[in-house]
Amino acid sequence: MSLTTELDVLREGTTSKMPSEALGVIKHSIEDLSRAGIVARSLKVGDIVSDFELPNAVGKKVRLKTLLNDGPVVATFYRGGWCPFCSAELQAYENVFEEIKKLGATVMAISPQTPDNSLTTAEKQNLTFEVLSDVSNDVARQFGIVYHVQDELQALYADLGLDLPALNGDSSFDLPVPATYVIDQVGMVRLAFVDPDYTRRLDPSDVLSVLRSLRRSA
Repeated sequence: MSLTTELDVLREGTTSKMPSEALGVIKHSIEDLSRAGIVARSLKVGDIVSDFELPNAVGKKVRLKTLLNDGPVVATFYRGGWCPFCSAELQAYENVFEEIKKLGATVMAISPQTPDNSLTTAEKQNLTFEVLSDVSNDVARQFGIVYHVQDELQALYADLGLDLPALNGDSSFDLPVPATYVIDQVGMVRLAFVDPDYTRRLDPSDVLSVLRSLRRSA
């Protein structure tokens, strides 16, 4: 099953179990985020990504430039391990990670979770690629994909038992819009996917196609 199909099934199952009031809050937040123009402000194909360094799940610093020395990097930003759509996406990239490595590339998954919570995510899903902690969303801001969770959505998360300040180590209630980038060895964006609707993600098959193209042109 492709990631796109899996997300369709997950979306249908999630919405069928959620109260209409909660669905309205989520729909409103997605519409507001779309109107805010975050996609237009985010990094695009052809843009150069500034170098950055983040701790991985065990606290080791991982630098973008160091990874690019060995090949392209797939950088995927996710909201957190608490998000089932994010979990499905991470597992989909794990499923094709060996193929990604054969194409000379690697993957870094980035969220505002603390390293401890990133470790929980990595262990729970048996992830073998780098899971990085962008506490305060500093790197996500460089990509132009950070938004503030509205008060009504904060209240909904609280009702669901989701404590974002505890998970992320700050009280900002800022999150990244889920986004995936393929970055070539000179730091240029070769593929960019940013969608205000958190239930939609870039299918790994599209990433593999770009990586194959980069491999042929190398």
